[in-house]
Amino acid sequence: MTDQTCTIAIVGGGTSGLALATELRRLGADNVVVLEREENAGGVPRHCGHYPFGVRELKRVLKGPDYAAALVRQAHAAGVDIRTGTTVTALHPGGRLSLSTADGANDLQAERVVLATGIRESSRAQRFLGGQRPLGVVSTGALQSMVFLHGKRPFRRPVILGTELVSFSAIMTCRHMGIRPVAMIEENDRITVRQIMRPYPALRGVPVHFNARDLRIHGDKTVRAVSFLTGPGPRRTIDADGVIVSGRFRPEAALLHASHIQVDPATGGPVIDQYGRCSDPSYFSTGNLLRPVETSSWCWHEAVAAAPRILADLAAPLGDVGMVALRAADPALRYVVPQRLALTDRPGAMDAMQLRLTRPASGHLTAMSGGKTLWGDFIESRPERRILAPLAPLLKPGLNDDVDLHLLGGR
Repeated sequence: MTDQTCTIAIVGGGTSGLALATELRRLGADNVVVLEREENAGGVPRHCGHYPFGVRELKRVLKGPDYAAALVRQAHAAGVDIRTGTTVTALHPGGRLSLSTADGANDLQAERVVLATGIRESSRAQRFLGGQRPLGVVSTGALQSMVFLHGKRPFRRPVILGTELVSFSAIMTCRHMGIRPVAMIEENDRITVRQIMRPYPALRGVPVHFNARDLRIHGDKTVRAVSFLTGPGPRRTIDADGVIVSGRFRPEAALLHASHIQVDPATGGPVIDQYGRCSDPSYFSTGNLLRPVETSSWCWHEAVAAAPRILADLAAPLGDVGMVALRAADPALRYVVPQRLALTDRPGAMDAMQLRLTRPASGHLTAMSGGKTLWGDFIESRPERRILAPLAPLLKPGLNDDVDLHLLGGR
């Protein structure tokens, strides 16, 4: 085993990792290393052979693989050391990483480590889908890999489970290979994506079934049908030869769970402060590892904004300052990021907290600490919608108690 060193190691070579590395180099950081377990960097967009990527950040409309390739080119041009085929097997205190490569195992000691491992879709088992276990049940990511990377058509008439943005990506992927989805099945009473996208299934001839429950997959060797309930009536059955299990993203956090770094059970990602620092201050995090789920464009901008914070901490470590927790204390609130606030007026912090709801809700979102109201504003939103609220009103002199978020007077 040989030990290596670097200034900043970034775990994950997707949109966030590449954007961060490129920006760090632009700001003058030396010896920035990106560690990517796949043989090619680029992350999820590399598998998405459809538009639109890159509109805001690259000022061009690109397909996913072209977008990923552009980010890789930018990183190489900036002098980033991208190491593909490199798996991080363990996170150790103080920024030491255990690596596995084709040449063997070694350690890498970094002054700062940034975790940017992204997200993955929930599996069939994690969604508790019933019925038989035939071939032909895949995630959207697996479908995109088959179609765009390997030119394979796993089925012809699948059912798509879910109506998140990635579910619509599944329709586009199917069209590329001449696959015709026969239905989308949604557990809720309306499509999850924003209103502008709601006509799309009808335009593509894909019916959507709402309020589905007790979904079962049928078939011995391959998928034959999918059945479900939508009310008090009989079970409905749709003939199909495949099932695309889409959405319900989770942070790719296996490394975290096996490490010393604190994990937030609500997001599934690391607990961070408003500077992006994890519970071990040698580690930062950015991108969709923080929470499920945001677009590539959002993650790109989030990563670029994180770069000066990391460099500032390298130049003058924030150290062991006081902390208070920031908690989503209302059952209507699914999570909040960041989960803790460093009691310092150091500039460069995030300017907003990010929240999601557990159900459609409206009311007065209120931040309270020590029996006092620090901030409040009316919100009306639904699950999987981004909610932003300012952090500055919370970080007032004299803040010593944890901050709880409530939805008052809501419905």
